[in-house]
Amino acid sequence: MATRHILYFTAEEHCLYRATRGQLELEARLSGDEAGVNAFREYLRGRKGALFSIMVDLAGEDFQEEQVPLLRGADREAVVQRRLAQRYRDTRLAAALSLGAVSSPERRNERLLLTSFTNTQSLAPWLDALEESDARLEGVFSVPLLAPALAARLGVRSGRVFVVTATRAGLRQSFVEEGKLRFARLERTVEMVPQALAMFVRSETLRLAQYLVTLRVLPRDGGPVQVLVVAPPGQRAAFEQVLQSDARLVFRTLDAQEAERAVGLRRKPADTAGEGLYLYLAAKNPPREQFASSGERRRYRIWQLQRALVGAGAIGFAACVLFAGARWFDAVQARNRAELQAEEARRSTESYARITAGFPVTQTSTENLKAAVVEFTRIAQNSAAPERAFVHVSQVLEAFPQFELDVLSWNVGRPGERRGERSASGAAKPEAQGETAETVEISGRVNATQRSDYRGITAQVQRFAAALGSSGYELARTQLPFDITSEGTLTGDIGGAETTEAPRFTVVLTRRLP
Repeated sequence: MATRHILYFTAEEHCLYRATRGQLELEARLSGDEAGVNAFREYLRGRKGALFSIMVDLAGEDFQEEQVPLLRGADREAVVQRRLAQRYRDTRLAAALSLGAVSSPERRNERLLLTSFTNTQSLAPWLDALEESDARLEGVFSVPLLAPALAARLGVRSGRVFVVTATRAGLRQSFVEEGKLRFARLERTVEMVPQALAMFVRSETLRLAQYLVTLRVLPRDGGPVQVLVVAPPGQRAAFEQVLQSDARLVFRTLDAQEAERAVGLRRKPADTAGEGLYLYLAAKNPPREQFASSGERRRYRIWQLQRALVGAGAIGFAACVLFAGARWFDAVQARNRAELQAEEARRSTESYARITAGFPVTQTSTENLKAAVVEFTRIAQNSAAPERAFVHVSQVLEAFPQFELDVLSWNVGRPGERRGERSASGAAKPEAQGETAETVEISGRVNATQRSDYRGITAQVQRFAAALGSSGYELARTQLPFDITSEGTLTGDIGGAETTEAPRFTVVLTRRLP
């Protein structure tokens, strides 16, 4: 947290505090007259650009609830300023706190809490001194504006609650509803023993509750309202003995040191009372609502913008550093890979040199040897091999289990048959001139069929031959177990005698090579 200077403004005297990192230090005490203003001007010399806030703890603070049309942007600002001007003669230190939207059958409105000080002239010289010194005014706050933040820090973030503290100016009572300030008052006190101060807290809280019921801020038949009381150090037991809860008020008492730990205040001046809680909250987490105009906070806004730009620049620089680091890491990896590949290339070159050194002396160059090897590899790849034919015949045999092979011959060459010559089955033979073909001759027997059933045997052999004549293979010749052509001569008594010899067949396949 940056160091902030806070001017605590009361009716009797004004105190200058410095807040930083959980500490609150008293820097000066100033009177409320012209001499105090001059001393404040002397204090501001040499502190150009310092962050300042003003915390006002005066009894003359007015609160008035209004409703305006629900608007946004410049239209809302114009309506709010007009309402403030109608309510207060001096709007230099006037604020409008939003209490949320309300709906009606006719239109939607926004509830506002208009607030200002009855005597703003006492604050004007101090604001002028800050303006003349080029200090950065963060805002003008009152103690009630910090009451919702204090209630939230003490564990009450919703519902209705009275926040009661004893400050240097007197007994401060603030009524907060759903995290929004609704009303506040300051009652002057004198030196009292703890029991008397506790009795005073109880009586004044009851009076305030009855007054708010009269104003219809509190419902008459509503439930009990919580009262959060911050007792001076060491007086919690006396306060709890006096502050007994009833059907209207539920008291909860905290010791001042417990409340200071809740807001993060670790050290403060010895004579600082409950105002220390509000002063540190104003420095650490100031509320959005405050009394200073935008013109009086111009330097502070510029400072905020500068910090945002510096922060954005730092984030951008960090992103660039990360990107550069990633690219550098990639470059290092690429360099390492290049070194490994260079080392592998060197070892491969040395291995090649050792191998070629053992080669016999030839009458040709290394380039010619490489070309010969490449050509030999190409020829070997384009040369036919019997594996394809064997695979094809095996796949067909799986579909015809009744066929049993005796001979399977494979060769490559130019067939010697004449163009257009036909086999007994009528299939055309491949061209004999100028072609290279792969020839497969298959001979075998047909099992599981009677010898006398020559038509069935013939049909099975023809189906088998037709299945072989696929996948790029052509059926060149088929020799059936029986000669069923018109040129053949059928002799003997067919079907007259049974024999156990299986009928034999021969099938010749060809496939043109590229």
